Amino acid sequence: MMKRLILLGAPGAGKGTQAEIISKKLNIPIISTGNILKKAMREGTPLGVEAASYVNSGRLVPDPVIIGIVKERLSESDCANGYILDGVPRTTAQADALAEMGVEVSDVVSLEVRDEVIIERLTGRIICSECGATYHKVTHRPVVEGKCDKCGGAIITRSDDTEETVLKRLETYHEITEPLKDYYLEKGKLTLINGDQEISRINEEIMESLGVRCE
Repeated sequence: MMKRLILLGAPGAGKGTQAEIISKKLNIPIISTGNILKKAMREGTPLGVEAASYVNSGRLVPDPVIIGIVKERLSESDCANGYILDGVPRTTAQADALAEMGVEVSDVVSLEVRDEVIIERLTGRIICSECGATYHKVTHRPVVEGKCDKCGGAIITRSDDTEETVLKRLETYHEITEPLKDYYLEKGKLTLINGDQEISRINEEIMESLGVRCE
């Protein structure tokens, strides 16, 4: 059963955590827009060179270039049995561009978490400066204070996890990205999942919505 999945949700809703679990269970890759953009620029592909011209001059990379790079990545062999899109689409315009370029989406799952919970999560979030592993000041501290359990790197607070910045990110999400829920609802592809539950329960509900039975 091929799954071409998009995970929606506010910053801190748990998309990254669920993407990793789903990727392992279904053996499909997570396609991160940021990572493939950097890779294309590093390797000097035609679209990567074009993207670099925008990045190096401090301009936003236009949607057609981003979508083109995504489409290139999806043509690789590891995506033959499905994929999880991470970071795209962020707007309905990008969703239209994906469809126009033949990028198929089978399922869209939105993790629903109240703003006050998001604020509590993100302002308490701490991460490893080396590997990016995520912890929390209250609910998930590293075993050794200040050191990552996975790689031993230093634990830091992200500069964009202040309450003021989190509020701005939420405002942007509600204005720019949340309309994608209606966009995919109209196409019959959207499932809403309560993201304020145990991680395992959230995943169970996601897999049920995908029609996947996991032992």
